[in-house]
This record gives sequence, C-alpha cells and structure tokens, in this order.
Amino acid sequence: MSYYINIKTDYQFDEAIDKITQALQTEGFGILTDIDVKSTLKEKLDVDFKNYRILGACNPAFAYKAFQVEDQIGIMMPCNVTVIEQDNGHVDISIMDPTAAFDVIENDELQPFAHELKMKLERSLTYLEESTSHLNQ
Repeated sequence: MSYYINIKTDYQFDEAIDKITQALQTEGFGILTDIDVKSTLKEKLDVDFKNYRILGACNPAFAYKAFQVEDQIGIMMPCNVTVIEQDNGHVDISIMDPTAAFDVIENDELQPFAHELKMKLERSLTYLEESTSHLNQ
C-alpha cells in the first residue's frame, strides 16, 4: 500500500500551490503550515534545492471528530501536501494517504474517518487533474 496519492501537473510552481490550496478549501481544509524546503535548506545549509513546499492541511470538523475518538491523534496531523517542481518542469502534488497513516493506530473507530478524509483529499486532486487537462487542450 502506498502512503500517498499524487498527480503530475503542467502548472507553474506557484500556480500549483494556489490551485491545490483552493481545491482543498472546497473540501473544507485550511492550510495551517507552509514549509518552504528550498529556502530553509538555502538558509540553514547554504545548498541549492528545487522548489519544494510542504503544506499542512487540516479539516477542522474531521480533526474534532478524531480527537473525540483518539486522544493522541494529533501526532498524525495535519495532512501533509507536497508540491515539488521536477527537473522536467512538471509539478508533482502529493498528499498523505490518511488510511495508510491511520493503519498504524490500533483503533478501528478511526477507519471510517480515514476513508472519508481520503475521499475528500482525492476529490481535491481530481479537481486539479480536471483543471490541468484543460491546459493541454
């Protein structure tokens, strides 16, 4: 089982970040954190790295439900979304698969949440795939 779901897009890097942020918002997610890996590595190690961002997405309604079932679930939050510009110019967008992540927690009450959460995240990527296909027409 893969631990992430992803798509490759033809968006420019900054546009891809805007598009996935909007798509996640339509599914009830907000971005809590935004880590600019390229800038951080440049600042801390003085190395050049490709455009790479890690967005921490959270759906408050799901988070609240999960906290009611599993006190330590915060360890698994937020859902990480990576936006990576590849050498060929394509931008990959990947999202943590909550069903894979929640499998390590031995609490069957979380599985329905994980599956519904995964569906919402997949719909966000589907929105982007549909938008990207219009770019190629």
